[in-house]
Formats: sequence, structure tokens, C-alpha cells
Amino acid sequence: MGSLVVSEFISIDGVIEDPGGAEGSAHGGWAFQFERGDGDAFKFTELMAADAQLLGRRTYEGFAKAWPTMTDMGEFGDKMNAMPKYVVSATLESADWTNSTVIGGNLSYEVATLKEQFEGDILVAGSAQLVQGLLALGLVDELRLMVFPVLLGGGKRLFADDADRAAFSIVEAKHTGDVVLLTLRPKP
Repeated sequence: MGSLVVSEFISIDGVIEDPGGAEGSAHGGWAFQFERGDGDAFKFTELMAADAQLLGRRTYEGFAKAWPTMTDMGEFGDKMNAMPKYVVSATLESADWTNSTVIGGNLSYEVATLKEQFEGDILVAGSAQLVQGLLALGLVDELRLMVFPVLLGGGKRLFADDADRAAFSIVEAKHTGDVVLLTLRPKP
């Protein structure tokens, strides 16, 4: 049975929006101003362990626009483009990026189906609205956060303002370069 893993670049004030700056948001482009140390190896290992990706519509559209054109990214790019991708959307009619499928409806059912279908991780990156919904429904098995030492003061956050109280176990915390790699699992 697969595990649902949320992986995010995150500021110290909890913002996950537009870390690379491609979305043109007011606070975008903050992640690549810092030395990530072993962070790139962490992201590579994480992707290679994943069997599929689950994405929100906006993240999917950004990825689908960028990744097929990145022909110099080696194994990472090959995996991003080839692996199964599931897009949660009520408005997207088709998903044209290789191995992409639009899903909708009952999120709990869809995630349970994916966990049954795959043995490895089902990776969720970006997708703030989707992640908040997954967290609210208790569907996330693990959070992997690359914490950047920057205060943004605004932007989409990992946790919704009205999120229920939840406790997490720290599985691993590693300082590398300017960032901290933090792995958390929800406590029952």
C-alpha cells in the first residue's frame, strides 16, 4: 500500500506559494536565494522513491508547461515526465502532459484508490489548496518540508487559518546548507 507524502519548500512563516518565482506572485522567487546543501539530493531521492504524483490544478498546469521542455534535467526530468500524475480538479477537462489523469469527486475515495494501486509514495508538491484539503481529511501520511530561513509576511500557507489542531511526530530533522529538511508524520 502506498503512502501519501506532501513535500514542500516552506518559509519560516509557513508560506509555500511560488518558491521558484514562476507564478509571478508578490512574494515569489524566494527558495533559490539560499544554499540548499544536500537538499537537491533529498529531492532527487524523494522523487525516485515515488510511484506517482497527486497535484492540484494550478500546480499541474505550471508543471505541465515547464517540465516537458526541460530536456537537460537527466533522471529527475525523465521521471517527472514519465511517472503517473493525477490532477485533482473540478474544472480541468483534460490533462495532456504524459501519463496524466484528471480525478475529482470524493477526495478520500480517490486517495484510498491510489494508495491501493501503488506500493511506493504518492508525492504531492505545491498544490496549497489540495494539501489543505488532504490535511483536513487526515489523508497525509508524511510531511517533508524544506524550511528556508526567510519571513515572507504573506502568501499561500501550508496550513489553513481555520485548520483543526493536529500533532505531528518529528521523524527526521537535518540542517544542510541554509535550510532544514524536516520530516513529520501525523500523530494518531
